[in-house]
Amino acid sequence: MIPRSISVTLTDAEAAELAASTDTAAGRRSRWRRRYLLAVLGGAVVALWALAALLAPWITPYAPDTVHVAGRLAEPSATHWFGTDELGRDVLTRVIYGARTSLAVGFAVVLIGGAIGTLIGAVAAYARGLTEEILMRATDLMFCFPPIILAMAIAAALGIGTRNTVIAMLVVWWPKFARLARSLVLGQRSLEYVAAARTIGFSPTHILFRQIVPNALGPLVVVMTLDLGNAILVFAGLSFLGLGVVPPTPEWGSMVSEGRELVSQWWVATFPGLAILTVVIGFNFVGDGLRDWLDPHARRR
Repeated sequence: MIPRSISVTLTDAEAAELAASTDTAAGRRSRWRRRYLLAVLGGAVVALWALAALLAPWITPYAPDTVHVAGRLAEPSATHWFGTDELGRDVLTRVIYGARTSLAVGFAVVLIGGAIGTLIGAVAAYARGLTEEILMRATDLMFCFPPIILAMAIAAALGIGTRNTVIAMLVVWWPKFARLARSLVLGQRSLEYVAAARTIGFSPTHILFRQIVPNALGPLVVVMTLDLGNAILVFAGLSFLGLGVVPPTPEWGSMVSEGRELVSQWWVATFPGLAILTVVIGFNFVGDGLRDWLDPHARRR
């Protein structure tokens, strides 16, 4: 038996509903691309740099401190993709190894500084009274000095070296997190779940660190992500001024400093500068995407 052809006719209401659902799906995809595409691209850039830093000994063609004076200042070629510097060292190899130093310092400064600042701000907001006055006046004192100038002064006093530079940056890095954590905890401590926890009999330490702080972490995580690029940039600036790593350790800021007067040999400073640019922009894109994702008002737009 030959089957008969079946024709389906949609009513006007059904057709309108189908078109609306299609438009809604297309609109959701368009909003997702508009809101998160840059964050995904930024995350991919950061992930590529992190992967390159981890695999540096296996993917680089030369050792980062191998000197070849006869091949100094060679242009980018098939042998040396990014050219060589004044001592004949491969620029590509040093840029990849420099990612190890820059990313490690950026994460260390932001995570440790964020933890210290969050602890001080949270304790000040929950304790109130004299404790809050002492902690927040100390925080305000740190804001009296330009951060980069204070970091330069501390780094110069301690001497060059990665550890001393990290200490100098930590001194000026925690106050911003203390201010933010204090405002977030002040907003949380008056909510009903905190009163319920007090009624149950939880200790102040439990309420603060197990109840309030976890509910206030969202904005802190966003600020930390945005601050990673800034930390890498500040560390590169200090190294550019000779207050960072000890030569011949590869680091992006010191590499830019080495090539600042080599105008004709543009590749010596250009490629480390591009590395700083891509990582900073990548972290900024990721931070913006996290902010939109954690903001319920932004998700509705």
